[in-house]
Amino acid sequence: MRNVEFKAELRDPQIARAIARSIHAHLVATIQQTDTYYRTFNGRLKKRETTHTATGDAEPVEYIHYERDNRTRPKISTFQIMSEDEFRERFGAQPLPAWLVVRKTRNVYILEHARIHFDQVDGLGSFIEFEVLVNPKNNVARAHETVEELRAAFGPVMGEAISVGYSDLLADQNDPARADRGG
Repeated sequence: MRNVEFKAELRDPQIARAIARSIHAHLVATIQQTDTYYRTFNGRLKKRETTHTATGDAEPVEYIHYERDNRTRPKISTFQIMSEDEFRERFGAQPLPAWLVVRKTRNVYILEHARIHFDQVDGLGSFIEFEVLVNPKNNVARAHETVEELRAAFGPVMGEAISVGYSDLLADQNDPARADRGG
């Protein structure tokens, strides 16, 4: 599967929620996510554990393998979501060594093919993320257009664009020499 993604600092979550309502995006969930990252030879691999804040209900654990460029402009991400059984079949029964854990509270809004995330990431702060699924009815060009429309709508609350994932930001924060080397 593929999507077009964009991430930036979020300056004002309250105004962002008002903008989401004004463009008719629907809040579908507020969730707690714990992403455990593993080192891989290619791409990125994380185990995602999700709990719904309102009910305390947990979703099934997912393993997500993905590849994307590190850049501040909208980018294509190619990803595969696996169940625990699919993960074990692909990577074996032995646990992989964990590299880093990211914990966040995520407000998930939906607008047509787009997911809009307002994330509060432990140790990092507030962020906004757009993910627009690419499929036969929503090609790459249209996905990029949607991201640009969302960037325009949320422009007043967006800070600096972010080129990397939360795991890279945390790793850089924990190892200043890594940040000096460019992540």
